[in-house]
Formats: sequence, C-alpha cells, structure tokens
Amino acid sequence: MKVLSVDIRTADRLDAADIAAVHDAAWRLAYAGILPGIALEKAVQRRGPEWWARTIEKSGSGLMVLTVGDDIVGYVSFGAARTGRRFGADGEIYEIYLKPEYQGIGFGSRLFRAALGRLASYGCDKVVVWALAANTTALSFYRHHGGSAAAIGEERFGEARLRKLAFLFAMQNAGKD
Repeated sequence: MKVLSVDIRTADRLDAADIAAVHDAAWRLAYAGILPGIALEKAVQRRGPEWWARTIEKSGSGLMVLTVGDDIVGYVSFGAARTGRRFGADGEIYEIYLKPEYQGIGFGSRLFRAALGRLASYGCDKVVVWALAANTTALSFYRHHGGSAAAIGEERFGEARLRKLAFLFAMQNAGKD
C-alpha cells in the first residue's frame, strides 16, 4: 500500500520556483474578475522564483509550505503585524494560498492553524489578516475560522482602488473549525 503524506514545513530557498507556481495559479483563480487584467498579470509576473528566493531568505521562519507527497501545493506567510497594531494585533498572516485543485478540502485550514501556532510561539496575542472585500471565498474562510471584522482599508492595483477588510483573531480562540 502506498501512503501519501501531507506535511507543513518551513520553506527553504529550493522551494522558490514551486511557491511561485502556487502563487501564479492561486492568484489567477482568486482575482480574475476582481483585479484589472493588466494589474493581475503584473502582480503574478513580479513574484517569480527569484522574488520568492529573496523573500525566503529575508523571512526566516515566516514562510511555510504545505506538501502533498513531494509536491508543494500551498504556502502561508506571516510575521509581525504591519498595519494591525492600531487595533491591538501584534502578529499578521500576510498571505495564504493553495493551488486551485487543492482548495476546499481543509488544507487552507491546516496552513492557517500552523501559522497561528507559529505566531503564538512568538508570543503574539492577536493576529490580523487582510482580504479584498470582493474575494468572497477569503471572507468566508476567515469568518468560518472565527475572525471578527476589525477595519476597512484600501489597496491599489494599477489604477484600481479596491476595498479590503481586516479580520482580527484572538489567539485563545483563533482558527477553530
């Protein structure tokens, strides 16, 4: 009997091309029809393997990948809160993405809980996550995991200004299914 393992581990430099491929596929699915086409293409192209290799080197342990067998199928990046401090967040999940064919089967929840666990081990009490308001899949995911709406912001993609929402997670009940 062959056993297929699903693991989450800290990313290393050799993962850069695979993470770029996950980013490309996930962004094209998540943001088609939300981001202007040219802005989406530029965002995907900007984050190629070289960009991810530099990010992995800079982020230390703040980037983890989910593997199925030997294939990287998702990632989560996290660290100190960049914008959430005004409402008490000391940690932030910057991104969480999966290849489209691996979405909807619980892998996102596993990545999310792994990032929360790592942030808790760093001493974070509250974590913020931002999502574009038009990305209803992401909004549903964060609400399902107990996030409370904390702020409204705006993000610029090319000429488009898109509304984004911040979800706040208190670590004692964060990530519950």
